[in-house]
Amino acid sequence: MTTAAELDDLEDWVGRDPAGRAARAAEIERDTTDEVARMRARLIRADVAERSGELRAAAEAMWLINEWAHGHGNRYLIARSHLLLGRTYRNLGDVAALLEHAVAAVEALEETVEPRRRLPYVVKYADALTETGSIDAARERYRQAEELARNSANVRDRIMVLNNHAYAEYLAGEPERAWTVVRRMRAIAVAHGQRLEPNDLDTVASIQIALGHYEDAEETILAAVVGYPDAPLEADALPEFLLTLAITRRLRDDLTNAQQTLDACREQCEAHGHGEILVRVMQEQAELYAATGAFEQAFAEHKRFHAAEKEVLSAAREAQARNRQALFEVNEARQEAEQFREQARRDPLTGLRNRRYVDEQLPGLIEQANRTGVPLWAALLDLDHFKQINDLCTHEAGDRVLVEVARLLVASEPAGGFAARLGGEEFLLVVNGLDGARAMTFLDRVRETIAGHPWRMVTGDLPVTVSIGVSPARPEDTQSELLARADAGLYAAKRGGRNRVCHGSSAAPDPVGSGSTGSGSAGSSAAAPAAVGD
Repeated sequence: MTTAAELDDLEDWVGRDPAGRAARAAEIERDTTDEVARMRARLIRADVAERSGELRAAAEAMWLINEWAHGHGNRYLIARSHLLLGRTYRNLGDVAALLEHAVAAVEALEETVEPRRRLPYVVKYADALTETGSIDAARERYRQAEELARNSANVRDRIMVLNNHAYAEYLAGEPERAWTVVRRMRAIAVAHGQRLEPNDLDTVASIQIALGHYEDAEETILAAVVGYPDAPLEADALPEFLLTLAITRRLRDDLTNAQQTLDACREQCEAHGHGEILVRVMQEQAELYAATGAFEQAFAEHKRFHAAEKEVLSAAREAQARNRQALFEVNEARQEAEQFREQARRDPLTGLRNRRYVDEQLPGLIEQANRTGVPLWAALLDLDHFKQINDLCTHEAGDRVLVEVARLLVASEPAGGFAARLGGEEFLLVVNGLDGARAMTFLDRVRETIAGHPWRMVTGDLPVTVSIGVSPARPEDTQSELLARADAGLYAAKRGGRNRVCHGSSAAPDPVGSGSTGSGSAGSSAAAPAAVGD
């Protein structure tokens, strides 16, 4: 089995050995050289940690992997981390966050993801809509999920979708609709020689109870109890099944067997620490006492139930508060880290992007231009005679000029490009999607805007102009090669009289613009060098 296939299985895992699942994921994370596989394995470990109650560590890992995935453009890991974050917030009672993450998970998946891998995301989106009370929207998502499941070779996928849909209708107070879905689920199972699994049967039994079909419900939940030992279920599944069975037997007036079943359920809860289920056992015990006419015992047990319920709710609220605080701290730390990262990529004086940002982003833009054929241009801008402004008008005036030039560059910033300050009086303007003539016209308009700005209040009689060197990205260019050609153009613009735009190429046309008048004139008929995609 390939590492990717094993990770698929570990992600799809359900069962009673979470430690084994986490251990195998840790082995993959340690041994693989594939960074994506390492991140998938780490996310599996975070999944196990969250299920085990280690919420803070799990949430931190999920967010870190989400950020890594965004930074590396890995849409599958973006989707999966959102899916798990949604469950984390849902377990804290934040169904709005559950829905937000469910939507983000579905939107992040690429269309090329095979239907079976896409299916859980659509189902969880539908489940989230159900929990937020949007059952009509949920029905549409369940329908979409069923269409995806029809393309799967595994009939269990179709059964899973229908089981979740049936339970959603049950939760929405629509047992008749739920039963219609159950009938379809049963028909598909029979047609493919499949037995419904215990969790499916538990759903069916709950719906049968809601419809008053108690005898059928008892038969159904008994099958779930019998099937439990061979099914890969969570540890609390058996006491849940036993409690449902006890309720069903009480409703059928089979009170002796109901009490025996409830006692067995209580033993399971006490042995394995299922406190929340144990509270509901007390509630059912009170109902059983009342059904047998033991009203004093029923009253006493009902008081015990309420006291235990308050205790459990109080403990749950305390745990929820601790977990919310932990998540708040995780989110606060993440936001602070994002702010620091943003600040580290901004020039503190002008607010423009800085050289660090350029070094991170420009190589990817060059590669993208090479791949897509969309032209990309790098233009270096340098303020002319800036030292005179500092010397004659003070450094404060010089700073005001830098800030205003930055504002003018941002105002002219084209879509898909960016402006940056590289240091001192030197700026970079990255221009995307323009052919040679349009790029030159655009840059000359930038030059004219700066030269024509009302500077008198800042610099007095001293003009403020820029020289611009520009070069297109070429196939197989590196960042240094592209900027070196733009720098050669800048040198040519300075040498040619300043306040002009020059190509950084031996095949460049005459410079655009005039140092004496600041007007933009057309270049000669020499052809401009072709950018990638020209």
